[in-house]
Amino acid sequence: MKICIIAEKPSVARDIARIVGANSKQDGYMECNGYLVTWAMGHLIALAMPETYGFSAYKAEDLPIRPNPFQLVVRQVRKDKEYISDPAALKQLKVIRSCFDKTDRIIVATDAGREGELIFRYIYQHLGCRKPFDRLWISSLTDKAIREGLSNLKPGIHYDNLYHSAKARSEADWLVGINASRALSIARKGGYSLGRVQTPTLAMLCRRYIENRDFSSVPFWKLSVLTEKEGLSLKAIGYKDYENEALAQTALATLRSQSQLTVESVVRKVADTPPPLLYDLTALQKDANRRHGFSADKTLSIAQSLYEKKTTTYPRTGSRYISEDVFEEIPALLRKIGKTLSNPLNRHSVDNAKVTDHHAIIPTGEPPSGLSTDEITIYQMVVNRFVEAFSPDSEEERMQVRFTDGTNTFSWKACRQISLGWKAVQKGKEAEADKKEDGDEHILSSLPNLTEGEVLSLVNADITEHKTKPKPLYTEATLLSAMENAGKYVKEDDKRKVMAECGIGTPATRANIIETLILRDYIRRDKKSIIPTEKGLAVYEIVKDKKIANAEMTGSWELALAAIEAGKMPSDKFAQGINSYVGTICEELLSLSSEQKSYPVYRCPKCGQQSVGIYAKVAKCRHENESCGFHVFREVCGILLSEDNIRDLISSGRTPILKGLTSKAGKIFNARLVLGEDYATSFEFENKKGKQRGK
Repeated sequence: MKICIIAEKPSVARDIARIVGANSKQDGYMECNGYLVTWAMGHLIALAMPETYGFSAYKAEDLPIRPNPFQLVVRQVRKDKEYISDPAALKQLKVIRSCFDKTDRIIVATDAGREGELIFRYIYQHLGCRKPFDRLWISSLTDKAIREGLSNLKPGIHYDNLYHSAKARSEADWLVGINASRALSIARKGGYSLGRVQTPTLAMLCRRYIENRDFSSVPFWKLSVLTEKEGLSLKAIGYKDYENEALAQTALATLRSQSQLTVESVVRKVADTPPPLLYDLTALQKDANRRHGFSADKTLSIAQSLYEKKTTTYPRTGSRYISEDVFEEIPALLRKIGKTLSNPLNRHSVDNAKVTDHHAIIPTGEPPSGLSTDEITIYQMVVNRFVEAFSPDSEEERMQVRFTDGTNTFSWKACRQISLGWKAVQKGKEAEADKKEDGDEHILSSLPNLTEGEVLSLVNADITEHKTKPKPLYTEATLLSAMENAGKYVKEDDKRKVMAECGIGTPATRANIIETLILRDYIRRDKKSIIPTEKGLAVYEIVKDKKIANAEMTGSWELALAAIEAGKMPSDKFAQGINSYVGTICEELLSLSSEQKSYPVYRCPKCGQQSVGIYAKVAKCRHENESCGFHVFREVCGILLSEDNIRDLISSGRTPILKGLTSKAGKIFNARLVLGEDYATSFEFENKKGKQRGK
């Protein structure tokens, strides 16, 4: 009996082929020993675009477009101005068809997750194959894991619910993305891209940006006192905030007239701090961004590469735990990576109930070789967290003291480390990060002995000025957290409980969502922050109150997809909900055309007619079918010219100083945009007479 094994990538196929003895290399596959081993090269098959169903033109009356059934096509690539079937995909599909035809049985070895399942099922369906298939389900690509997986194959039918969930997500993304994008493009006569997950993510980011930008900082003042005990200076901060400096100064004068402070209360506690949980993908992405500035997409790519190099386990996991059977192997794994821990090992990251399709990301024990600098960085993060997770709890003694002068109350906090435990792994670097979160807590080698009612001398008193701060702009790490925890911010109590564990997107897709928004020029990286572009803010202003931007709705779809995967919801029920939702968002977005304001026209500096209109990407003269030819592109050196900028340029021949322009060499500069005698634009720099040609 001949068996075909289909992997997701050539590198994985080669590893499996070596283990099953298929060492005769052919074009697109390997064979020998009764096996043919081939590969898929990612998504070879995709859902057909609207043109396939006869919807080439954008027409309001065609919406919503609801294919029934959806058609599958070979992966498309752009050639000139049209899309064609990818020649490389066509060639590999021919190889896969031939391998399927020659064999009696198929083993599915695509990545063990939702997308990996969909990659195979779409190929299987597109080729019209009816051969029986089994599933290889493994969490690492070590020889041991592959051999054990091949000895414990499961019938393909066991993963039908996973496929139904993957298929439902794929079709939902198509329905929402295609229909919403077309509806808004028709309503606002421009090119817009909306999506089931990308638009709520853009909305979250824009809301935070606007809140931060428009925040008015308010000053306030606090009292502080200095006292001493056992040779130790204790600086305590007042609880009360003074909104007026004069009131604070009056309170300070009264305070300075005192000569002593009384200890009002003392709380001392010895507590254990468990180690951080093992990494899932999102936690790894957040830490890599916070510590090393890596983007979520870069971290995912590196984690995938480490998995394929057999040094770490499957990266696209949403679990931060391991199961009991994996826990039994931890002592041996620790020895393999050259670490030893005293027994008993910490069980904080061990919980069968919290392991989903894959356990947390851990080292495989295979010696790392041929790793790049960035791969070493991520590998070391995984190893350090692995050792921390099974190390003892750290032990600290914390102390909080309240002092009073009879009128005001002051707080002093301190901490003494009793045993480092897991914090010793990175020599307290994690503790340093924690310390920043509670800046008022003093780290001391020994704590003073203070008792309630004790009287101490007042050495000094002062006031300090503070300012209210806005919520900070999102970094990639905090945006990932916001996406992961979107369900926790729902206002209604009953809905919040249901969605507490639900976010928008999945660990495997969140990085791609961020990159898609950057590619669409809706958001951009600004040093460590991520902020919306003018284009992104314009889209947000249009859709901010619509269902398409509702994170709660998107989170509820993620819950439904998880229920399909668990076999608790039929996929057709989900499809009904999505179809209804798509109808609602099309109706909402198409109605925007009636709300659209009529834009003014301006006198053309070239032909003199009142015929210059300002559009999303360009300002241009429309006189006599645009025969005049005057136009100005709105995007100049990385910034978008506002309507006021365009009006100034065409009416007075120059803009105000434009700040934050970026040259081709990547340098930031400020300049005016001026209109020349030939109606082309150039830059005019402050304090410089020379001009530089604009775009």
